[in-house]
Amino acid sequence: MTDSRKAPDSETLLAWYDGNRRRLPWRAAPGERADPYRVWLSEIMLQQTTVATVGPYFESFLARWPSVGDLAAAELDEVLHAWQGLGYYARARNLHRCARQLAGELDGVFPDNEADLRRLSGIGVYTAAAIVAIAFGRRAVVVDGNVERVMARVFAVREPLPGVKGKLYELAGRLTPESRAGDHAQAVMDLGATVCTPRAPKCLLCPWKRDCAGRDEAESLPRRAPKPKRPTRRGVAFWITRPDGSVLLRRRPEKGLLGGMIEVPSTDWVAETMPVPAKARKDSPLPALNWRELPGVVTHTFTHFHLELHVITGRVGRNAAPKALWRHPDEFGGQALPTVMKKVARHALKNGG
Repeated sequence: MTDSRKAPDSETLLAWYDGNRRRLPWRAAPGERADPYRVWLSEIMLQQTTVATVGPYFESFLARWPSVGDLAAAELDEVLHAWQGLGYYARARNLHRCARQLAGELDGVFPDNEADLRRLSGIGVYTAAAIVAIAFGRRAVVVDGNVERVMARVFAVREPLPGVKGKLYELAGRLTPESRAGDHAQAVMDLGATVCTPRAPKCLLCPWKRDCAGRDEAESLPRRAPKPKRPTRRGVAFWITRPDGSVLLRRRPEKGLLGGMIEVPSTDWVAETMPVPAKARKDSPLPALNWRELPGVVTHTFTHFHLELHVITGRVGRNAAPKALWRHPDEFGGQALPTVMKKVARHALKNGG
């Protein structure tokens, strides 16, 4: 018996998309041209974040900074503070840096080709392709996690990710049409998000069901290589207070993890055994009196490692380090504190720090 399946085609998918497209706050209505600023902002926010989470942030950013020029004029602290909850703060720093590049070097105009877009901060292969296809209607191969999953199933690709990413990109390129490239890209993403889902895919509703080589094993695709175990890093945080109740904070270096964010000062985060708090005091940014170790430990998980932080508290005089960043805990809401530092603050306050 011969297999009646043929290669999936974009026309079938686009017909499905025209009747089933998702309504998203950054997406242009049918027949309208997409705004490159909205496309770029949404794509940066959506990296490693869900659509449901991004929606309110996108609308808040757009209300506050309706154009790339407005975003470029903002202070980095404002952007980082508005970004809280989206995580991966390097994206926010690159977003702000890119806005300033666009405003200062390109008169606020987005390039309409992938090569020039990729010269801008924070814009990689995927984001450049998405902007070119969706905002400018030019053919570009747009591949995110949803697209990879659809390609792996449609073509029954059984080799595991991430090693097979190049092959999935090539397969996506075969299906990308010259016309309606932006709609095609969004159609594949919508298909992956609503029908070809990671678990319990709705294969009977799929416009490509007749041509899907992996339809009998869809839920097992794509396969993934085992993830390496996350290591654990450890450190000590210093909760230093003045008599008025204000707490010492400081800004992290611009480069690196949580770059540019505000933190409760801490030792380096190391892979060795937890530093003994008594010995760690020498790394405190200020000499303090009445050092006390708080019970328990603060835990947090980043993409590549787990973190454990002991917290020790100490007091200084009211005139100590007058030029440092001192804030009362009631004012922490106005600071760009990442989630791990909010945990440190809650731990310290709960335990009498």
